Amino acid sequence: MAFNKKKAEDKILDVDASMQGSLSFKDPVNLRINGKFEGTLQTQGNLTIGQHAVVNAEVVGDTIIVGGRIKGKITARKSLIILSSAVVEGEIYPATLSIASGGILEGKCAMLGEFLNVDELSRYLDVEINLINEWAQSGKIPASKQDNSWKFERKAIDGWLAEGKVGK
Repeated sequence: MAFNKKKAEDKILDVDASMQGSLSFKDPVNLRINGKFEGTLQTQGNLTIGQHAVVNAEVVGDTIIVGGRIKGKITARKSLIILSSAVVEGEIYPATLSIASGGILEGKCAMLGEFLNVDELSRYLDVEINLINEWAQSGKIPASKQDNSWKFERKAIDGWLAEGKVGK
C-alpha cells in the first residue's frame, strides 16, 4: 500500500496488496484498488477498481469506476462507471450508471433518485427501517413528510453524513 500526497486536497491511496476487513474514509480521497479486497468499504471521493483487481465487498462511494471484478452490494452516490474489462455481480444502487461495451453487469440495479423513501434510505445507509423512522420522527435526520410517509433528499442526507451527525 502506498500513500502519495500531491496536494492537501488531492490525496491518492493506491492499494496493490490483498486486504480483508473494513475501511472507511471520512475525507475525500482518490482510492485505487489493484489487488484483492474483501469486506466493507466506505469512501468519499473517487474509488477505482483496477483491471486486475478482485473485490468481494459492500461498497459505498461517490464516484466508483470498475475495471476489474467486483461482487457485492455497491452504492454510488454520484456515479458508477463499468468499463469494458469489468465484471460486476450483485446489487447496485447508482445515482447515474454508465456501462461500456463489453462490460458485464449481472444482478439487480435500482437507480438512486433525488429523493429516497424509508426503504431506499435504509438500503442506502444500511440501517434498520425502524431506526430511520425513529430518527425522522425525532428530527435527528433531514426529512419531510408527504402523504403520511417520510421523504429524504439524497443531497441533504449526504451532507448530514459528511458532518458526522449519524445517530446524534
